[in-house]
Amino acid sequence: MATLLRSLPLRRVAQSAPAFMRPSLLRHFSSYPSDRKYNSSHEWAKLDGDVATIGITDHAQAALGDIVFADLPEVGSSAVSGERAATVESVKAAADIYAPLDGEVVGVNEKLEETPDLINSEPHEEGWIFQIKVSDPSQLDALMGSDDYEKTLEEK
Repeated sequence: MATLLRSLPLRRVAQSAPAFMRPSLLRHFSSYPSDRKYNSSHEWAKLDGDVATIGITDHAQAALGDIVFADLPEVGSSAVSGERAATVESVKAAADIYAPLDGEVVGVNEKLEETPDLINSEPHEEGWIFQIKVSDPSQLDALMGSDDYEKTLEEK
């Protein structure tokens, strides 16, 4: 399945926002928490010990629109960096969620079964999607910090 998140016309989304809402003008009021790492397909990872909580960015949820369903990974399954780990469906499209790190799925956000729109309302907090026990913490080095992620949104 093609992924909407990987093919988002980021420049068009950013330029269609009113000037005061464009990422370049929001740099100091970032909607991207600095305690996470981000990838180019708009997933984030927040590490706590050897467990990473994974979700999608505010940018991704806005591009998808109202999320109505989340297909979560099975606890105990393997997550492989760059491969599909979950799927979300919105009123606009279905999108694959890619694992940003390798590991074993150790938790899923069961709240999403009843209220998948948490991904829209709180993408960086209560709208997290799954958790993995990270097998190779050095993979975090390949991910972006919040400032670098915001720069990629501005450049596209």
